[in-house]
Amino acid sequence: MAERRGDELDRGMTLVGPHRDDLVIHLGPAPAKGFASHGESWSLALALKLATFALLRADGEDPVLILDDVFATLDAERRAALAAVARSAEQTLITAAVMEDVPPELRGTRVEVGGGMAVVVKDAVPAGKGALP
Repeated sequence: MAERRGDELDRGMTLVGPHRDDLVIHLGPAPAKGFASHGESWSLALALKLATFALLRADGEDPVLILDDVFATLDAERRAALAAVARSAEQTLITAAVMEDVPPELRGTRVEVGGGMAVVVKDAVPAGKGALP
């Protein structure tokens, strides 16, 4: 992947990686596909996403962390761990069907989407990284 990075930047697309080939992930001795529970599959997908985020950071990039309605399915311990990663990101975009699913410390500028419209909601935003005036 490192050898092709310059080519990827020139072309504006990825040329190598797991999305270009079949990827088989094992959970213990069995492949996750077909054997993992819904929760285990969800955790594996989130782990891969966070590993990608960490890999880009280690390479000196500052990626935007995008979390699409993930907090509702996590227990308190995993929710806190993910919130810590999100707080460490330069920029995080979080979607949620229910605002209460998002940890309070991550509730920044809120945009409500519906009926073909996107509206910025002026809320009391917790101070700190990620909060916009």
